[in-house]
Amino acid sequence: MLRAIDVMTERPATVSINATVSTAARLLEDLEIRHLPVIDDAGELVGILSDRDLRGTLGPSDEGAPPTTATVVNIMSSDVIRALPDDDLADIAELMVDNRIGAVPIVDERGMLIGIVSYVDVLRSMLAHRR
Repeated sequence: MLRAIDVMTERPATVSINATVSTAARLLEDLEIRHLPVIDDAGELVGILSDRDLRGTLGPSDEGAPPTTATVVNIMSSDVIRALPDDDLADIAELMVDNRIGAVPIVDERGMLIGIVSYVDVLRSMLAHRR
């Protein structure tokens, strides 16, 4: 049985809840990733920001879209589905499918972020297991 800890990206890039939308967008682009866990000043996971959350926010005159100087808290998903390091990878994949999400943050017993499992990690593990 593969577990989250076996495939997760450890110490993933994060963004502060106080970061601007444009800073977060730049980080996603520079790192070529699609999901950024959002942490508060104490380092606790409080949300997740995806490239989908940014759609429509960085255009020149999108009505109703927050300005690029808005903070991440304005557009992040705060109801974060999370998992533990020993959780079965198949269960995490099922969470992703059922909730139509592309990544699940992995937290320790205190709820502190220690990793992230994305759909790419799940696919890579399937391919590695196949070989």
